[in-house]
Amino acid sequence: MSGARLRPRQGQGDRRQARPSRRLLDDKILSQHERKTAVKIGIIGTGAIGTNLVRKLTKAGHSVRVANSRGPETITDLATETGATAVAAADAGQDVDVLILSTPLGKVPDLKPFIDRVPDHVVIADTSNYYPFRDGKIDAIENGQAESVWVEECLGRPVIRAWNALTQHTLENKGAPKGTPGRLAIPVAGTDPAAKKTVSDLIDDTGFDAVDAGPIEDSWRIQPGSPAYCTELTGEQLTRALDLADRENDRLRREMVFPIVSTWPDAHGDDMVALVRAVARLPRLLGL
Repeated sequence: MSGARLRPRQGQGDRRQARPSRRLLDDKILSQHERKTAVKIGIIGTGAIGTNLVRKLTKAGHSVRVANSRGPETITDLATETGATAVAAADAGQDVDVLILSTPLGKVPDLKPFIDRVPDHVVIADTSNYYPFRDGKIDAIENGQAESVWVEECLGRPVIRAWNALTQHTLENKGAPKGTPGRLAIPVAGTDPAAKKTVSDLIDDTGFDAVDAGPIEDSWRIQPGSPAYCTELTGEQLTRALDLADRENDRLRREMVFPIVSTWPDAHGDDMVALVRAVARLPRLLGL
């Protein structure tokens, strides 16, 4: 990975530029039981995050179509376990309200033919993160473009970024019912308020509060290395962590953390959380 310091693009101003105040997006969100309306969801990707989303969203009462790159015959066990419908990737975005992309970021361009067939009204959410050691070097992102802006340009569609800033262990084990004291929160970024609200409802159904991280151009605040990334915070703490984002230093933290994690033969989600909290100095800055 490159060790060069990231420079803000022209017009971005100071690397810790001011932005609108944030609020807990789920403060007026009803639970799925209270809404009494199942959402039709497509999910492309059956890695750790995608698989857990299938389990949680079907359990919440939603209708889920799930696909991966290997074909529906490879996910019949998951479909049988959860009640989801296994489909080809080309069909995951058909007859749905929301399509969640949960593939490696480097594979996003391969999804363009499928996305071109998705009706305009469908909300598209993306869980991916840029890891150069896995995705290869992407010059636009290396030069300062927010990862989700790059995703939007690749797909030719607006996206809502969600479920990217938590570990598999957190998603699987640390969700809690709405109103639980100390309930963890995750950030959600996107430009369309209605689409962001739709995804925030689903975040609530997976066991987490949703905190507004701003428009998609501000999604760099929830990228790997940022204080909001995989640090297991409450809504109030996460709002403060978003204020601590620093574009240059977040990039440097990302480049330090993942080589360390790669040396762990049995890396655990709690170890990852402790490491990224420490690197961002959150125990001191947030009193954790």
